[in-house]
Amino acid sequence: GGRLGFKSPLCFCVEVPSETEAVQGTHMKLLCISCMKREEVSASTVVEWFYKTERGKDELVCIFIYEYRKVYHEFPSRFSGRLQWNGSKDMQDVSITVLNVTLNDSGIYTCNITREFDFEIHRPLFTSSRLIHLTVVEEAGEDFTSVISEIMMYILLVFLTLWLLIEMVYCYRKVSKAEETVQENATDYLAVPSENKDNCAVPVEE
Repeated sequence: GGRLGFKSPLCFCVEVPSETEAVQGTHMKLLCISCMKREEVSASTVVEWFYKTERGKDELVCIFIYEYRKVYHEFPSRFSGRLQWNGSKDMQDVSITVLNVTLNDSGIYTCNITREFDFEIHRPLFTSSRLIHLTVVEEAGEDFTSVISEIMMYILLVFLTLWLLIEMVYCYRKVSKAEETVQENATDYLAVPSENKDNCAVPVEE
């Protein structure tokens, strides 16, 4: 999961790991976030992005320098014309996007951040590095979690349907039984025995 940062004067920073799988033909953002401490806010920053295959050597593909002015430079590489800077103004997010990724773009990407402090006595350096093992696939695979969610949803729908049918049958039988009871009571109430009829006869005076 992500590592919780700290509250700087600029924003609340959270270091989040980058996605590691991309689909060919799409744009892939390589996420690199380096939360700054309070004293780092005014530091000059240099960001270097490297790429290499699993057994190759690091190849510098682009560099971004933020000091008195922002300078972005892209080096000739397999990514020429396909890199886009996505960093934030406060230089805590120093991400880049690879446009129209190909299967050959799979490999290890390294994000190096160097901050130089301009104190009165000395200029200390702070460095950090992020590694992203990117795999490019031909088609997007269905996430296992989403598959489980779909299965559970279908099971729930089937269960609710069966429960509804059982309730309908139960209620129908209950209503039918109640109607039969009412009809029987009504028949018993309206039916007058013959002996009662004789008793109820009004005598006729001659």
